[in-house]
This record gives sequence, structure tokens and C-alpha cells, in this order.
Amino acid sequence: MPTSLMHLKVLLPFQVFAEKTGVTSIVAETREGSFGLLPHRLDCVAALVPGILTYQTESGGEVLVAVDEGVLVKTGMDVLVSVRRAIGGTDLGQLHTAVTKEFLTLDDNEQNVRQVSAKLETGFLRRFANLQHE
Repeated sequence: MPTSLMHLKVLLPFQVFAEKTGVTSIVAETREGSFGLLPHRLDCVAALVPGILTYQTESGGEVLVAVDEGVLVKTGMDVLVSVRRAIGGTDLGQLHTAVTKEFLTLDDNEQNVRQVSAKLETGFLRRFANLQHE
């Protein structure tokens, strides 16, 4: 008899953060707001924003995970969540603070890298536009 519960795998860049079977529901956050997944929902893909991923298991109850931006892919009963960083916990307040502190604030190095990248892109586009006008 085929199972009617989902299989959730949370992936980080260099490791598997969590792998759970018997998942009955998942709630994730996108730019448009939170949305829920149930086992028989149609397949989907969603871009995730930093926030709290919640999933309910048949045996373990509700689990909370603070996640950074990433992507969620549901195919059949398999749900893959690939994010940059994740923090597990049970206290919603602490996880919300972790999201705000760790995921939503860019450190100085990351801000500098983004500024340099933007300048390089702008310079490239300006030179490319000049070539087309010649």
C-alpha cells in the first residue's frame, strides 16, 4: 500500500540538514506570503525568503526551522528544500530573532562584494552599449 505522507529533505550547500519521513504538512514563506503543502497537493516550485519553515510529522509533532533564502520543490510525495543556511529549534521567538539577526542583515564583506559586482555590471553594460552605437 503506497504511503500518503510526504518525505521532506532540507539541503544546505554542503550537507543534508534534515531528512524526515511521515510528514503530514509543511508551511513555508515566499515573497507573496506563507503557503501550506499537504501530501496530495499538485507538484510545485517556490522561491523561499528568509523565515520559518514549519512541518508536522505523524510521530514527532510540529517542528520549526529558521531558513535563509532558497527554493522548495515538491514532486509527488517528495519535498526538497534547498537553502543557504538553516537553524533548528523549538522556541518560535528565538528562531524569529535568528532569522532577523543572521539571515536578513548582510555583513560588511557581503555588502562590499555586492557593491563591487554592481559596479562591474554597470561598467560592462555601459561599454557594451557604446559598442553598439559605434
